[in-house]
Amino acid sequence: MLAYILRRLALMIPTLLGILALSFVIIQFAPGGPVERIIAQIQGQDSAQSRLGGGAGDIGANAVQADAGSAYRGAQGLDPAFIKELERQFGFDKPAHERFLKMVGDYARFDFGRSFFRDASVIDLIKEKLPVSISLGLWMTLISYAISIPLGIAKARRDGTAFDVWTSAVIVIGYAIPSFLFAVLLVVLFAGGSFWQIFPLRGLTSANFADLSPLGKVADYAWHIALPVTAMVISQFATLTLLTKNSFLDEIRKQYVLTARMKGLTERRVLYGHVFRNAMLIVIAGFPGAFIHAFFTGALLIETIFSLDGLGYLSFQSTLDRDYPVVFATLYIFALMGLVITLITDLTYTLIDPRIDFEARDV
Repeated sequence: MLAYILRRLALMIPTLLGILALSFVIIQFAPGGPVERIIAQIQGQDSAQSRLGGGAGDIGANAVQADAGSAYRGAQGLDPAFIKELERQFGFDKPAHERFLKMVGDYARFDFGRSFFRDASVIDLIKEKLPVSISLGLWMTLISYAISIPLGIAKARRDGTAFDVWTSAVIVIGYAIPSFLFAVLLVVLFAGGSFWQIFPLRGLTSANFADLSPLGKVADYAWHIALPVTAMVISQFATLTLLTKNSFLDEIRKQYVLTARMKGLTERRVLYGHVFRNAMLIVIAGFPGAFIHAFFTGALLIETIFSLDGLGYLSFQSTLDRDYPVVFATLYIFALMGLVITLITDLTYTLIDPRIDFEARDV
């Protein structure tokens, strides 16, 4: 097992390098950039449209080059020496391959530099936003698994009954409603939208959080996190419940289950002593993707709707702002976490089913 772990850890290095290299190359050809954004601010043209449309240089008459020596559109009337100084500050005075090699060396030491447009280091920004993403991703994953696995088992045991039919109807409805739409509905109903003002609409804690008792802090935190986590759980819980049910049904119909029943084992012993271990393999296989999706990408719209400033929103806003240090750092962390969680999942396989031997595999 140790040899397998070392091989997997060694494979993470070229995988991360490939992800960073591909992203770096794409960025080089992407229109706009931090220098053009500064130019747009100076010219008074910085807007959401300019950032979404590929940089401020795409607007109006300034879409022509300032002179033959300028590589930036929208720089008309600006001193070329000033443009060169901007390039030096952002590190664009060096060739692309030198910038990439420096970035790889820095990232190997977890040195992500400073944000282009925020007066803070990238690692401080990530630490500041991390509690929001951890709260959303962790609670959503734990709650969805805590609901879905028992419900999926119950549906498998009562396949075709009235319980199975009406719970399937609820699950299909939950799956069909996007999480962000359900979030808007929760806001309208319970966060002062049009009906009741029961839950707060922004933040993870109240302004007086530090003054509360330990029990009060727990209650305040749960009060703030209830709506966003509920909105995220809906779609995830539907998918996981059906996956659990189908996995159990597939195992229950196998020959070894019939043999165990013929030996006189109780239904509970058959279900949880034999079927559960095998059926859970496919459920655990989907854990890394579900966790990463919930932890980052899936939380973006939820963070926006409930005014929660987490990593998903930070990454999205940094992409619009062309804040490349933040963009590459969050991408690096997302990819690294995905690879590590996938490895942990493989190791969990061996705990659930000792018959699985990764040492026999080449990778």
